[in-house]
Amino acid sequence: MRSAPLRPEAPILGFDTSAAHCAAGLFWAGRKMPSRYEEMQRGQAERLMPMLEELLTEAGLGWRDLGAIGVGTGPGNFTGIRIAVSAARGLALGLGVPAIGVSSFELQAHGRGDGPLLITLPAPRGQAYIQRFEGGAPVAAPDLIEAGPDESAPYDPGTGSLIAEIAARRLAGATAPLPRPAPHYVRPADAAPMRDAAPVILP
Repeated sequence: MRSAPLRPEAPILGFDTSAAHCAAGLFWAGRKMPSRYEEMQRGQAERLMPMLEELLTEAGLGWRDLGAIGVGTGPGNFTGIRIAVSAARGLALGLGVPAIGVSSFELQAHGRGDGPLLITLPAPRGQAYIQRFEGGAPVAAPDLIEAGPDESAPYDPGTGSLIAEIAARRLAGATAPLPRPAPHYVRPADAAPMRDAAPVILP
C-alpha cells in the first residue's frame, strides 16, 4: 500500500536474508549502485540494519532520500525471510514509502527472456522448489518436488541491487497500489511449533 506519492527518480533500497547470507543494494535512475553481500549461517537480524546504514553512507544517501524498499521474500530460510520482510515493512511504514516483495523465482527469471521458463531452486532434503514463468511473470503457483542430481540449479541469490531494480520496474508499471510484501513459503516449517504463538506479520 502506498502511503506517499511515488517518486520515480528516487533511489530504491533492496535487501535479502532468505538464505545463509545478508545482501543489500541500491538502484537509482536506471542504474545499479553500491551493493553488499556477506555469507552467514546466522546473525542476519543483527547485521542487516548496520549493513543498510553502511550502504547508504557509501552512496551519500540518507533514509529520507529513498523512494521505495524492495525485499527478497524467498522461498528459503523461514526465520531469514521473516527478518527481511519485517524490516522492509517497518522501514516502509516509518519512511512513508512503498515496500515491494521480490521472490527468489523472480530473481532467477530476470533477464532470461519472455519465453516459457521453469525456474528451479534447491530445497532441503534433496527436493527442489519449482515455478513456471511466461512473459516474464509466473503463470502458476510454486511447488515442491523430489529433485534428481541435475534438476535443481545452484542457488544464486542475486544481489540487493537486482531486487531493487525489479521493485523499480514493478512500481513503474503499477496501475494500482501494490500489496505489502509477505513471506513466500512453499513448504511447512521443519521445526516443531513453539509453546507460545510466534509473532504474526499483519496483512
